[in-house]
Amino acid sequence: MGKSKVKVVVRARPTASYASQNFVFNEASDSIDMRQPKEPGQVADNQKDSWHFSVDKVMVNASQEQVFDVAALEVVRSVMDGYNGTIMAYGQTGAGKTHTMTGGHVGFADRGIVPRSISQMYNEAASRPESQITIRLSYVEIYNELMFDLLRGGSMEHQSGDMQIAEDAKGGISIRGASMVVAGTEEEALHEFFQGDTNRHVAEHALNKGSTRSHCVFTIHVESRSRVESSEKVISSKLHLVDLAGSERLKKTGTQGVTLTEATYINKSLTFLEQVVVALGDKGRDHIPYRQGKLTHMLKDSLGGNCKTTMIANIWPESKMLEETASTLRFAQRMMNVTNNATQNIQLEPTLLFKKYERQIKELKQELAMHNTLANRSHVNYEDYTPDEQRELEAKVKMYLEGDLQDLEIVSVRMAHEAFSCFRKLHNELQTELAQRPTLSAAAAGVPD
Repeated sequence: MGKSKVKVVVRARPTASYASQNFVFNEASDSIDMRQPKEPGQVADNQKDSWHFSVDKVMVNASQEQVFDVAALEVVRSVMDGYNGTIMAYGQTGAGKTHTMTGGHVGFADRGIVPRSISQMYNEAASRPESQITIRLSYVEIYNELMFDLLRGGSMEHQSGDMQIAEDAKGGISIRGASMVVAGTEEEALHEFFQGDTNRHVAEHALNKGSTRSHCVFTIHVESRSRVESSEKVISSKLHLVDLAGSERLKKTGTQGVTLTEATYINKSLTFLEQVVVALGDKGRDHIPYRQGKLTHMLKDSLGGNCKTTMIANIWPESKMLEETASTLRFAQRMMNVTNNATQNIQLEPTLLFKKYERQIKELKQELAMHNTLANRSHVNYEDYTPDEQRELEAKVKMYLEGDLQDLEIVSVRMAHEAFSCFRKLHNELQTELAQRPTLSAAAAGVPD
């Protein structure tokens, strides 16, 4: 698949208070124009009052199915072919991120990207009978810079939040201690997801009565082996489905107490995310600050790494949300400068590979034995020499060196190795004997050293 830019889709939240004087959506050119008209009597200044944003796709009044087809379907299919994928929703609190990712409660058509991705992946697996496909799930929440396992049984209060992010030699990221639940069916996978969803930190907010107060990453791990070809080849991939907590302006929302602490952590982690995106867009930067926060470290694969990534920028096109919407769209444009390098993840399982080599060696030995029988060479030995056989060969080598044996017939590579070992041994013995002769001669003649 190679190098590709992060794909950015802008989804506008439906609203009865759509501010047509502030927002102009052009779905044909996938662009957005924003204007901030001067108030009557406002003093003229040099501040910018209009902005133009171009992205990969603009979606207004789009259904859940349309959003999935545009933003997720290609990524999901590539994951089933062995490429890593990420779909993340970004935007202010109340702009529709969780509705986009999880869905609503109206009906089946209201399903979000996560349940639709699960359904698509199991349908894809069923259409590939030649492959043995195993699907595992993990669900991690980052709340106040602590990491919680949403699939672990029991109360969340019993978790310390100290799960660690691990990085392998190739830069791949995994979470130590996170549950990896095998889901044999689509129903099992959906049950695990919705069960984990009930454990998320949610609070009432000025902009959203059920605001999620954390970043959540639901990951679908796919492992595929061929039932037809060699089984030691394993194709493995993962799909991150990321519902980011909403950015917000604290003065505007009047947040206080616990909610203020949560908002502070959320804004801080989103600032780190933006810093990573800016650094990735700067070709002159050598260091990318992934480790500043748990979110950016966990998404290292997704941002500039081995992954095919799509970001959905959720916006709220009302006049009172103008500033927040402009901030979201500026971030979306920066994200379009990030280049990933997705490669197919093929590994060879050592145990099965060892068994394959053993089988090949056995077959080659059988073929060689048959060849020797037909060529009247059944007496040829290919195994390691026994001590008696080594002594017998050494005697033949001595006879050959002393001229008592005209030819030393070499009938196998094994015999050639053993013969050369005998030559070396006899050579070393002769060298030692020659080195000792002056001393022995002197001792016999009574000459002092």
